[in-house]
Amino acid sequence: MNIELVVLDQRLHEWGLPTYQSAMAAAIDLHACLDAPLSIAPGTAPVLVAAGFAIHMADANVAALILPRSGLGHKKGLVLGNLVGLIDPDYTGPIMVSSWNRNPPGTEPIVLMPGERFAQLVFVPIMRPVLNVVNAFTGLSTRGAGGFGSTG
Repeated sequence: MNIELVVLDQRLHEWGLPTYQSAMAAAIDLHACLDAPLSIAPGTAPVLVAAGFAIHMADANVAALILPRSGLGHKKGLVLGNLVGLIDPDYTGPIMVSSWNRNPPGTEPIVLMPGERFAQLVFVPIMRPVLNVVNAFTGLSTRGAGGFGSTG
């Protein structure tokens, strides 16, 4: 599969174009395309950080997810303001990452540096089933309508 990528921030040529960091990496690291360090205080609203590029998947069976980098989320508390970002296959605008400091008020701000790898992009297959409206389900399952905790 080929996905078109347009570089919107020329500094990516210096910092590194979006690419996999190892032979078996599942996601592409994203660089914070900032002009100056960005301080994100705990307890404040999420901020949008540009990734410096746009993509065009042009395939209804593929989407992209933006996820926080595991180390930054665990060690520093930097997560996404919407938890996971979904990029639809027909979206061709700039990739922006909603970034949020989940740490409690009174702790130090998280500082993102220009060019820092701060999030990741993973491509996933999408299924688009036809939804058939019925009055009752045609088959049974052992679980049925059992909800939270119903399986033990």
